[in-house]
Amino acid sequence: MNKDIIEGNWQQLKGKVQKQWGNLTNDDLDKMRGTKKELEGLLQKKYGYQRDRVEEEIDKFLKANGIDDAD
Repeated sequence: MNKDIIEGNWQQLKGKVQKQWGNLTNDDLDKMRGTKKELEGLLQKKYGYQRDRVEEEIDKFLKANGIDDAD
């Protein structure tokens, strides 16, 4: 995924990310620049997800929020 897609929409997505993954705090999200890699790492840390599940969850989230996954 083009990292600019998430970074460019990060301010709008932060609330939706927190709603989707409630264990993520405002502090967690405020420290991020909004890259997919950062979100992957945070989900792995907070939820114990394996990499495959993290990628699947994020892709599903982005698609549900109208953000195209353009690798």
